[in-house]
Amino acid sequence: MKLRIPYAIGNFEELIEGEYYFVDKTAYLRQLERYKVPVFLRPHRFGKSLWCSLLECYYDVNRREKFEQLFGKLDIGREPTDARNSYLVMRFNFSTIPVTADYPTLKANFDAVCQTYFSDFFTRYQELLQENILPEPTDATLQLIRILSMVKNHHLPPVYLIIDEYDNFANQLITSHQDSLYRELTSGDSFLRTFFKVVKAGVEDRSIGRVFITGVLPITIDDLTSGFNIAEIITLEPNTLNMLGFTQAEVERYVETIFAEYGFDSQLEPQLIAVMREFYNGYAFSTENPERVYNSTIISYFLKSFVLNGGKLPRDFIDENLRTDVNWIKRLTSGEGQALAMLEQLMLHDELPYDEEMLRAKFNMAQFFERDFYSVSLFYLGMLTIKDSYHMKLPNQTMRKIFADYYNQIAHIEVSSGYVPYFEQFLLDLDLEKLFAGYWEVYVGQLPAQLFDKMNENFFRTTFFELCSRYLARNFTFGIEVNHPSGRSDWEMLGKPATPYAECKFLLEFKYAPVKDERNCNWLQMEAPLPGDIEQITCYAQDIQRESPQLHVRKYLLYIVGRKGFAMFQVD
Repeated sequence: MKLRIPYAIGNFEELIEGEYYFVDKTAYLRQLERYKVPVFLRPHRFGKSLWCSLLECYYDVNRREKFEQLFGKLDIGREPTDARNSYLVMRFNFSTIPVTADYPTLKANFDAVCQTYFSDFFTRYQELLQENILPEPTDATLQLIRILSMVKNHHLPPVYLIIDEYDNFANQLITSHQDSLYRELTSGDSFLRTFFKVVKAGVEDRSIGRVFITGVLPITIDDLTSGFNIAEIITLEPNTLNMLGFTQAEVERYVETIFAEYGFDSQLEPQLIAVMREFYNGYAFSTENPERVYNSTIISYFLKSFVLNGGKLPRDFIDENLRTDVNWIKRLTSGEGQALAMLEQLMLHDELPYDEEMLRAKFNMAQFFERDFYSVSLFYLGMLTIKDSYHMKLPNQTMRKIFADYYNQIAHIEVSSGYVPYFEQFLLDLDLEKLFAGYWEVYVGQLPAQLFDKMNENFFRTTFFELCSRYLARNFTFGIEVNHPSGRSDWEMLGKPATPYAECKFLLEFKYAPVKDERNCNWLQMEAPLPGDIEQITCYAQDIQRESPQLHVRKYLLYIVGRKGFAMFQVD
């Protein structure tokens, strides 16, 4: 049986026994054991649940006999730690807790869900837990106290407590504007604070040997601090930065393996990797580590689609189920006015400032919604990533498209009608100047005059990219600020394999000047592009041709002067 793609596989045993491809991250278990109560935060779809399942399998006393089967071929299996298979593993997933509008029902839901995990714990360890025939309390915290007491009094192996998505149901309260219920949940003697106090007591009396907590945001753990001040936030620690998410080398090995396994044309491999780099790479979690990582779940989604399509690039590069929830942006900015201002900043400059001290410090829910924290909040949500010590930026084209689409929505810019004739004609004549003229007439014609006072080339290339990807994704892939040996090109479009445009590459360089810039006011009267610009784009084209000599590269220079118009030149 051919190696399978593990999309939507969150169970480690199923992944190994089902012969799925696995990116081996088990070396990080040695780093993780340096902490007693680590909290590791990552955006959605970074493989947190699969990692929790791996931890369960590695540390569970009941899986000693399966150790070689599960881990024998992996890094940790070749040199395991002393702690392997030495714990009673108790695992929770708080994302399964239904959220309601009142505290008593929320507590009842929490208790009921926890009871299912407790029942599983009793079933798996019934030979060790001789007292499991006693009536079980319905209160989750009391049940946890009972279990930990049994472990301590009977000198049983300690508990390894795993809490996946620790903040999921709390975050739902925030996005649904139930702020008072969130505060009730995380303050005083609430059931959640009491639960974590018991966890802390278990760590202190050693009935709990280790804890691993994962989630998305730091605000809930901060709001619980007084009852749970033993947590070690390792989200930004250098030794665990790449514990989740795929590095460039890991992605390339993944792709190479899939191509060999399924016998796909190896000439397509560089283009596939380039597309993945543009759309899924770019997440940086430290200024000290220049290596950026991919969202691992989306990589598997993309490669599974590629395999199911028989080695053809899928039309869409992101599963609709994986789209970032823009409700967070709405909630974060407390209204469309502030959201529009923030989006304009990103569309114009592709960055937001941040204070690195804020990134490393804990912050609570109140701070989460402060304007100064926008960039840090979006960082934890996976919408922005670190650019340098002072700025955040959009990590990749997927997020750029999502933000551009949301900008169009709240700025009331029509993107679904009036464009079809231009794109239909482009597929016939491949005249990029005519296509941009259509964009200028229909899209730019809707922009408010005051926006041009702060306009720049990034806005035009981003919105033109979003529109082209909307209408041409079946036949082309796209790139913005693509790295080449001679520099970074502004805008690229490449025909997909098995289409009439397979060997057609478009290069477009944007030059923008406001109307008040007298030095460039003659751009619209030029009969030929500037020599320096010709040299620049020619160097990019030569870089591309050296790497892919079969491509026919079409080079264009675009000069825009405020609202007055544009001039586009094709460079021979």
